[in-house]
Amino acid sequence: MITIIKTFIFAILISLSTAVFANYGSEICNSSPFKCYQVKHGESWQSLFPDEKKRDLVMRINRMNTRIYSGLVIAIPTSNDTNVMDYSPMPKQISAPGGKLILVSLEKLAFGAYNSNGTLAYWGPVSGGKGYCSDLGSTCKTPRGKFSIQSKEGAGCISTMFPIGKGGAPMPYCMYFTYLYALHGYHEVPGYNASHGCVRVFISDARWLNREFTAGGHTTIEIE
Repeated sequence: MITIIKTFIFAILISLSTAVFANYGSEICNSSPFKCYQVKHGESWQSLFPDEKKRDLVMRINRMNTRIYSGLVIAIPTSNDTNVMDYSPMPKQISAPGGKLILVSLEKLAFGAYNSNGTLAYWGPVSGGKGYCSDLGSTCKTPRGKFSIQSKEGAGCISTMFPIGKGGAPMPYCMYFTYLYALHGYHEVPGYNASHGCVRVFISDARWLNREFTAGGHTTIEIE
């Protein structure tokens, strides 16, 4: 009986682990306009997509900037179109928000930057809170709702909390929307929610949002 219970618990843990860390690309690659590709030994983003524009597009479609590895399934466009905006998972037009808006979808693992008239200006991948953080011993979900950017820093922004007891984790171009949580660039946006609650984006996107989109006026961040 004990052996059966242990086997059952182990199966549940494996199932949960697989569900939590399933990358976004493998979930969408069977739907139009994508096809599935399983990475082979020795392949990398650079070797598969030597063209920088195509590489950036495929990384965005898969919501990840982390290293790929043998056996990983990713989504690849079936056409040669490399216009990033043509692959936006966010609506091209929303009701006019009356000011600049960064709309974050934790389900689609994406953000959309909207002008005051509700037109999508740009979009990019995100990674939010992963639900439970073992180093905290508690939940670490990203708060949902509407927020204002309270403060922001440049390329040298770092965490004062993580790693726990040390601090210093890089958070380039951070934009704090609460006292604890920020939208910031990071070198690990893995294709699933993996943070301590902050919203990670590609570093290039964080730079653009910080320096250009949020400059010179009030910007709202809405997380859903």
